[in-house]
Amino acid sequence: MISILAAGFFGIEHFSPPWDVIYLPLFNLLVLAYRLIFSDFALAIIVFTVAIRTVLAPLFAAQIRQQKEMQRMQPLIREVQRKHKGNSQKIQQEQMALYREHGVNPLGGCLPLAVQMPILIILYQVLIRASNVVTISVQQTKDQAFIALQRALPEIKEIVTSGGQVTFHAPVSGPCNLPQFDSGAFTHFLPLNCQLLDPLHLSAGIKTTSAWLMNPLTGVHLDLAQPDHAFALVIGGFGLSLLAVIAGILQFVQVKMTAPPSNPDDATSSATSTMTYLFPLLTVFWGGIFASGLILYWVVYTAYLVVHQFLIMGWGNLFPILGWSPGWVSSASRIAAGGRGANPDPRPPPSSGPRRAADPPASPNPAQSAQGQRAATPQRATNPQRPAERRPGGKKKRGRRR
Repeated sequence: MISILAAGFFGIEHFSPPWDVIYLPLFNLLVLAYRLIFSDFALAIIVFTVAIRTVLAPLFAAQIRQQKEMQRMQPLIREVQRKHKGNSQKIQQEQMALYREHGVNPLGGCLPLAVQMPILIILYQVLIRASNVVTISVQQTKDQAFIALQRALPEIKEIVTSGGQVTFHAPVSGPCNLPQFDSGAFTHFLPLNCQLLDPLHLSAGIKTTSAWLMNPLTGVHLDLAQPDHAFALVIGGFGLSLLAVIAGILQFVQVKMTAPPSNPDDATSSATSTMTYLFPLLTVFWGGIFASGLILYWVVYTAYLVVHQFLIMGWGNLFPILGWSPGWVSSASRIAAGGRGANPDPRPPPSSGPRRAADPPASPNPAQSAQGQRAATPQRATNPQRPAERRPGGKKKRGRRR
């Protein structure tokens, strides 16, 4: 039924559920942005990213508020750790009880990553398909199925052979129901128009080289379907991408804003502190491996998230960094928080337990207060530290002299 709807109503000629249920809508959205915005693939990725991030904004707003509540709970967490110092099991139990009491998920910080990773995987496939460049091994080119595919699609053109790998240009148009497309081995050779809605059909391949992202020193344009070598320091084939460095810095800012203060006694805090520095370094590393279009997507996505977080919670726990805190932080946080200061939440930290019975409520009547204090004072006869009776002859004789 899904295949019939996709082919008949949506005008998509090749549909392979369940993967294409997720892949094809995003692929068509990216191609739509490409067709509408001057056929510029870099601008299409930016518009695509902003659209995805806007749709997910309510989900992330709830998650950011939960992280802010978790920051407010830090005094209670520290009190639990002080009270049960040396008993890690008891500390974990009490912390989880606090989290449940205040409706906080300590793993909520992983939600952005959990949502972004599927989109990144899909976008990686989108960039491969959009580039019309497919690389297979020399052994695969000798497969009878591939030979038959070349006969059916003469538009498949060989570009270069290097290191046991052969690179081809995939076709834009052609038959969509060949058996080689269903086996999975040569799916990337599926013509582009077989995966697009009828109004989005292309007459030529997508140009993945950006017209405005160019290194002015070398004159090299950024190819978004390849790793960044335009704005990169290339060492031994690995490129230290400027885009990846920017993405790493933005990711550090985003995580540091919501991370709780470092606490060596809290396992959750230690793990968050490690991720604060590990993920940005991994992003810089991935920038030398994956297509630069992915890194551009990550830059725009993370920048959007940083602005969203700032509007809700100010700078959070971003500062101090290595003991340094700029003077404009407090004023900027007051503006973001509506003039209430760096902490946008004016409420006091949540109470760690019920009110003690020994703390009587304030009374406006001094006589009643005094009477209440006398009633709360234990009688001398009930004091277990006072002797029950004095020794004979032990009475005080003070005041009997004349």
